[in-house]
This record gives sequence, C-alpha cells and structure tokens, in this order.
Amino acid sequence: MSKTTRPPKASEFALHADEIVDAAVEIFQEGGLDAVSMRSVSTRLGVSPVPLYSRVGNRDALVDAIADRLLEDLAPPSNDDETWNDYALRWTRELRARLREARDSRLIVWHGREAYVEASRPLIEAMRRDGFASDAAVQACRLLTWATVGFGAVESGVEPPSRRRPRARPGGDPGGVDQADTDALFDLHIRYLIEGIGRDIAPASPPTRKSKRA
Repeated sequence: MSKTTRPPKASEFALHADEIVDAAVEIFQEGGLDAVSMRSVSTRLGVSPVPLYSRVGNRDALVDAIADRLLEDLAPPSNDDETWNDYALRWTRELRARLREARDSRLIVWHGREAYVEASRPLIEAMRRDGFASDAAVQACRLLTWATVGFGAVESGVEPPSRRRPRARPGGDPGGVDQADTDALFDLHIRYLIEGIGRDIAPASPPTRKSKRA
C-alpha cells in the first residue's frame, strides 16, 4: 500500500460522496486533472471503483464535483456603502484568484456552473442597489463573469518569456508575459469593461456613495 493510500473501509458502501470528492481534489492538486480517474480515486481511498459510480456517477460527474468544490463561495461580501463599480473590481479580482487555484481551463470554462450563478447574486444586487434595471444588471454581471473566466482560461496556459525584451507597456513583450504583466493586463481588461458598462449600461444618475476605485 502506498503512503497516500488510505486504509480500506469496513464497508466500501459506507463511503460518502464528500470523501470521494476530497480524494479527487487531493489528486488534482498533486498531479493535475489528467491524474484524476475513478481508479486513482478508489486506490487513494482503499476501495474498488464500484461505490464511486453509485455515489458520484462517472468521471465527468467527478470532474464537475471537483470544479464545484474549488469554486464554491466565490463572491466576496459586498458592503452597502460600496459603489457597484468598486465592488465589481473587487469581485472580479476574487473570482480570478479562485480560478487560478483551479488552474485547469477544463474546470473553469462552463458558463452553466452553479458556482458562477451563486457568485453573481451579490454583484447583481449591488448593481440594482445603484439603480440598474434587473436585465441590465444581469447583462453587466454576465459580461464581467465571462471576461474573468475567459481571462482565467487563457492565463492557465501562458508561459513566461524565455528572455525579457524592453517594453513600455505590461504585456507588450511578444515573447510572453510574466506574472506582473498578467496582473496588470487583468486589471486593465476589467477596468476597460467596467468603464464601458458605466458609459453604456449604468443609470444616468450616478450613485451618491463615493467611489474608492483602486
């Protein structure tokens, strides 16, 4: 038995789905998504693969469960005295940070993930509090979500440049980007989008709260 294999259960069918997902997340964090299989998870747990199928379904369902675990509770708390654009910037930064933990675009690129739906609720509420119509708030939140998730998917595969070349702008090196470039590009990306939403979608009357834009 390897040092990472747990003692066998007294009954394989005493397994809870959360235990299976815990083991799958551990394997993902150690070896990436390709290391996750029903066989590797069952070996980690010291059981046969059979109870895994009855508890979580097939591997696709297991991958979805890993994503849901890594992306749960995405949204930071909102403050009543915070403008929608300040919260949107903080919200997208937190979402990006959590997506970087997931690392693999196969986990984060799926617009129907329940985690994204739940995370959108406080952002939509902040927008509605500042006078957005309901459909405008949903549209704006979707734009910000897709922009952040898309950036996260691209970011998960970028490589730093083999050598640095002089450049005046972050991300302007044709040979690649380093972490500082990526951070600056993300903030620029989101700032452009927030400014566009403010110009084209936000209510004509601005909120009375003072913006604290970072």
